[in-house]
Amino acid sequence: MTPLLTLLALLAFAANSLLCRLALRNGAIDPASFTGIRLFSGAVMLVIVGAGMAARTETRKPGGWYGAVMLFLYAAGFSLAYVSLSAGTGALILFGAVQVTMMVSAIRSGERLGAAQWAGMAVAVAGLIYLVLPGLAAPSLAGAALMATAGIAWGLYSVNGRGAVDPLGQTRRNFVLTIPMALLLLAAWLPKLSATREGILLAVVSGAITSGLGYVVWYRALRGLSGVSASLVQLSTPVLAALGGIMLLSEPATSRLMVSSVLVLGGIALAVATRRKEAT
Repeated sequence: MTPLLTLLALLAFAANSLLCRLALRNGAIDPASFTGIRLFSGAVMLVIVGAGMAARTETRKPGGWYGAVMLFLYAAGFSLAYVSLSAGTGALILFGAVQVTMMVSAIRSGERLGAAQWAGMAVAVAGLIYLVLPGLAAPSLAGAALMATAGIAWGLYSVNGRGAVDPLGQTRRNFVLTIPMALLLLAAWLPKLSATREGILLAVVSGAITSGLGYVVWYRALRGLSGVSASLVQLSTPVLAALGGIMLLSEPATSRLMVSSVLVLGGIALAVATRRKEAT
């Protein structure tokens, strides 16, 4: 069951990039509306799922707003970035920024890295730098910066959630707390708000299914995965997003994206694998 759940979760995470890019590139919805609807739909789905699991969920004292703020910054930056980035490029920048942020956080907390881990992180960062270097195939610098910001926020959100007694309950609470922030974003974006039925539907699917239910499935899958396995299988997310973008959205498979993908994913795989091995 664990392999199936893992595959479903990874497909859901990759689908978030495809759904957002599909909605925004055709102007079916604006990024602020996509963000707000996605967060609200995710909150509703997690509340529904949580109600059904209430009897089996541990009671947990309410936390602060930090996790919710990081979740909102991730979701907002994610949507704003996909106005100008392809699905694969966006997922690669996001994933690279998340993993680098988590590695830096580990270093700051006192964890020591070996030579192989430093080398892996250096290769991954070099891959991201190569991806955004000026040139004909370079992605939008503004879009890359927004997606990197989203990745840093998600990395900090993940670090903050480590060791949670009830990760699903904490995620549900954070989604609910993002709603006021999403309303402020919508108010600020008011003159530019626009949404078609297709755009709204894509945002709802992204929030309720590939985000809300995606997290539920992922937390179930984690019960059967070791720490290193959980880290390594996530390497497939940007690859799946890139393949989906090429096959479903007719996005170009540039040599720059391919080379950068090898550098980023290979570097992170080296850093994560050796780090987990030395920790055991």
